[in-house]
Amino acid sequence: MTELFAYTDGACSGNPGPGGWGVLMRAIDDGKIVKERELMGGEADTTNNRMELLAAINALEVLERPSTITIITDSAYVKNGVTSWIHGWKRNGWKTSAKKPVKNAELWRRLDQAQTRHDVTFEWVKGHAGHEENEHADELARAGMKPFKP
Repeated sequence: MTELFAYTDGACSGNPGPGGWGVLMRAIDDGKIVKERELMGGEADTTNNRMELLAAINALEVLERPSTITIITDSAYVKNGVTSWIHGWKRNGWKTSAKKPVKNAELWRRLDQAQTRHDVTFEWVKGHAGHEENEHADELARAGMKPFKP
């Protein structure tokens, strides 16, 4: 059976500042890569957290049919947000436990919507620790940022 993985990362120069997101998508069958795809993009004035979210969102939105996918991120913000915090935010009308508006709520809503048609597992890896696919996603994020850097 083919397994689908998306290695995602975001980058920002300044925070806020120019930023980029990158995704390395891999389909693996019997331990072998059978298909690979790279995605990237960026914005002129953004934050690292927004770029991390956009990487995960784009990984899901690019899928043409409902899929089982593992998203591997080095962002605890994304992993904890989507697997834990989002449930309370939705219950509280997109407010935090401190009754303040959730930062990046429009992206959290978009991520929540994007995952509804898929069976998604989120995994966290330590960033910049030699994880080959995570390093590749970081390179894509930096390439996505490049057109927006002065």
